[in-house]
Amino acid sequence: MQYGIIGLIVLAVLGGGFYVFLGSSQDTAMVEKEKMEKDAMMQQEVMEMEKKATMEKEAMEKEVMMKEEAMKKDDSMMEKGDAMMAHGGTYEAYAPEKISWAKDGDVVLFFRASWCPTCRAVDADIRSHLSSIPKDLTILDVNYDNSSALKQKYGVTYQHTFVQVDASGNQITKWSGSPTLAALVSNVK
Repeated sequence: MQYGIIGLIVLAVLGGGFYVFLGSSQDTAMVEKEKMEKDAMMQQEVMEMEKKATMEKEAMEKEVMMKEEAMKKDDSMMEKGDAMMAHGGTYEAYAPEKISWAKDGDVVLFFRASWCPTCRAVDADIRSHLSSIPKDLTILDVNYDNSSALKQKYGVTYQHTFVQVDASGNQITKWSGSPTLAALVSNVK
């Protein structure tokens, strides 16, 4: 009988050990499965973040390209000086030698950026009233984004600034806030 009890005890211990072994291997498998699922979710999130970053970068690059194309278009239009000629004065692209035209009249530098809504409004008003430019006035369109030396020379710190100069390029007066050609002309000294 003693062997029977000992046998039962051995069986109980072995059975319990086997049960614990099966339970721990199932727990390990569940932990591994949860870890794999978590890793997969993290990889998915990383891929989505990379995709979003790529899309944002492409959108920014497209916007920059569109702005550059708009600036080139504005510049090419301004280079057609004969298209900007009016019955009276002129509105045309800046060139250093054109400052000397102040010997025969007034020269105003218009520091303009293609991305500036105020600049675009003034530019449109000037273009729609070319025949109203006084015959002794030359308005020179200066690309604000590409004219660091001129901005420094005249102390221009923001677009939509007008600088009247003499034939030597010396500043006569400087202002901003002319929303129309008429307002611009009224500020010329």
